[in-house]
Amino acid sequence: MSSSTVTIPNVKVQLTVDQLLAAVRQLEPRDRARVARAITDAELDIELAQLIAELYSQPPITDISDTDILAEIRAVRQKVH
Repeated sequence: MSSSTVTIPNVKVQLTVDQLLAAVRQLEPRDRARVARAITDAELDIELAQLIAELYSQPPITDISDTDILAEIRAVRQKVH
């Protein structure tokens, strides 16, 4: 069973994951949902940062000018109207 040290301002507690889960299970449903959102948000932030880093590490497939983009927008608008 692994344990981690979590530092909260002015509080220091060493808990195992099972102890932390037991504590979270004692929370009201609204507070448990807040914990779940905080964990999910942190994971999504990490995944998004990894995706952005991966995109920036790749060379551009083609150079597209603003003129090309505007021409494409005009072409699509003409098809729609």
